[in-house]
Amino acid sequence: MILKETAKKLFKTDKPFTIAMWDFSWIERRWPGAGYEDWDTALSQLVDRGYDAVRIDAFPHFVSKDVSKTRTVYPVWNTQDWGSPSVNRICLEHDFPAFLRACRRHGVKVGFSTWFRQDEDHSEMDIKTPRDLADMWVKTLDVIKEWGEYDNILYVDMCNEFPQPAWAPFLRSDKPVVLGSETSFCWMREATERFKEFYPGMPVTFSFTDRYENENLDVGFLDFIEAHLWMTTQSDFYRKVGYAYERFDDKGYTNMALYGKELFETDREYYQTALVDAIHRVARWAKNMEKPLVTTECWAVTDYKDAPLLDWDWVLELNRFGVLTALETGCWAGMATSNFCGPQFHGMWREKLWHKELTKIIKNGKII
Repeated sequence: MILKETAKKLFKTDKPFTIAMWDFSWIERRWPGAGYEDWDTALSQLVDRGYDAVRIDAFPHFVSKDVSKTRTVYPVWNTQDWGSPSVNRICLEHDFPAFLRACRRHGVKVGFSTWFRQDEDHSEMDIKTPRDLADMWVKTLDVIKEWGEYDNILYVDMCNEFPQPAWAPFLRSDKPVVLGSETSFCWMREATERFKEFYPGMPVTFSFTDRYENENLDVGFLDFIEAHLWMTTQSDFYRKVGYAYERFDDKGYTNMALYGKELFETDREYYQTALVDAIHRVARWAKNMEKPLVTTECWAVTDYKDAPLLDWDWVLELNRFGVLTALETGCWAGMATSNFCGPQFHGMWREKLWHKELTKIIKNGKII
């Protein structure tokens, strides 16, 4: 019952909540047809599909430095439908509080994260120490308080998929920093401890993507575990297909279109088992740490989009399988149905009954 008690303390619920990842798309994808032009429409659709919360980029390196500045942001990719595929400009001074107010109107809680988007000043590189990272978040929450929106914030994830270099470029290491290394632990421990000095009541964590082979990895300094996992990160699927997370080259998606669905359907049980095994490893980790899980990026394929030959049916099937498998463990306090639960993913978004069925199942699930 420890996970349930902790979840109730952190998130004020004894049942799993449903959450969708809207990352930096909530503000970057506002051109005609991009999905987030009208936040009230998008949020209404989200609630209609049964979601309780969104996880978004709070841009702490922008808010804490100068929230009124219009910033030029550069694309992290043009192959994906998260965020901008080309250069863009954003200003958070009015748009951020307006979005938070819209979430409140629709009864949607907001989880904060950050992908440390690159601007013309390279503001993400201002972080030199764990204290800098913590203070950046503290200043951001100070601003949120001034706007009167603090009480609708669900939690803070201090860095998306830490310590991946794409999202934590400030680590500046000659060697790759991996989860579980002394460097990664030093940053996480010091940053969370500093953050808690100012906001002890705000649940705080770092999110991860990993093979999760160490079920005793000591993350006791985090309030909960934000584990991202997919069949594709736990198997040889992408290697066999020929997909290598290309950011500005369509080669990988060409291979996914030609071979992805066929490979899965040829060896469905093998790839389902890879996902099941990973879910169970993460669940055992949560039990060992006595920390509830939240997963906002999951379960089938890491990257996908609407394009010729990229059918959604097998992705929907495997995501459903992942949700049901994870719920059976009783270790999840919050859960997404996939990382494509936004209006820009038309093939996923249009499946309203699929969303409603799964969000209902999640919210009727148990936490042990």
